[in-house]
Amino acid sequence: MMEIREMDHIYQYNDRMGLETLHPLISIVDFSKCEVQVESARLRYGFYSVFLKDVKCGDLQYGRNYYDYQEGTMVFTAPGQVVGVARKGEYIQPKGWALLFHPDLIRGTSLGRNIKNYRFFSYEVYEALHLSEQERQIVIDCLKNIELELHHGIDKHSKMLIVSNIELLLNYCVRFYDRQFITREEANKDTLAKFEKIMNDYFQSDKPQDIGLPSVQYCADQLHLSANYLGDLIKKETGKSAQEHIQLYLIDMAKEKVLDTSRSISEIAYELGFKYPQHFTRLFKKCVGTSPNEYRMQN
Repeated sequence: MMEIREMDHIYQYNDRMGLETLHPLISIVDFSKCEVQVESARLRYGFYSVFLKDVKCGDLQYGRNYYDYQEGTMVFTAPGQVVGVARKGEYIQPKGWALLFHPDLIRGTSLGRNIKNYRFFSYEVYEALHLSEQERQIVIDCLKNIELELHHGIDKHSKMLIVSNIELLLNYCVRFYDRQFITREEANKDTLAKFEKIMNDYFQSDKPQDIGLPSVQYCADQLHLSANYLGDLIKKETGKSAQEHIQLYLIDMAKEKVLDTSRSISEIAYELGFKYPQHFTRLFKKCVGTSPNEYRMQN
């Protein structure tokens, strides 16, 4: 297995691509201006990265479907994530653009406080954002505005203007992901059906007693998705979070079991995967409006 190279600083990436470092905490890369080919490698970044890959999306398979956006695929990574594929002796010439920015750049800003809300930084590479030509041009315009500011030189306004333009770009990406969830509605419904089946199979097995309640991460792993992507997909489709769906499914099952008066509420709680019966009672009352015992008596 090829080693993972650590890349903690922006200048390290610029040096690798043969580029001048205009700012220690941010870089805009137009790969069409890079004259060097780099050896393929697995890299662990210490900074945020946004890549706009110029490829024909009609040639990309996303799940079981092909999509016909002309070109433009965006991939987002957060500090600590590993990027790239290592093939010994293979050299590549990337195409497209990259935005790289260090966490120190946004520390103390509104973007720094809200960066966790841009959940696509935790999506998997195969959950990329596929752009239309119009969307791609908007992204490039945002990147060029940041590049222009970097060439202006650093002054007391630089940080505010640069961070504001990054935030604008990320907000556009939120809009484009919302569009993507809508345009892939049929594929999303297929995922929702599989999600329901996973929960049904889970509660029909011994897993609740063995490992406890099902988590969003467990369901996402079964669907080969990241937890954030699954959560956002379900939220866009239904208006409820993945965790809420799990809880509602659990409560529907609990209602049936509670009506079986041959078993105590504690036995039912343990059977459903709760470690403590009082936690089951608390969730049941929150969702139903009455305690399990009260629901049993009323029905």
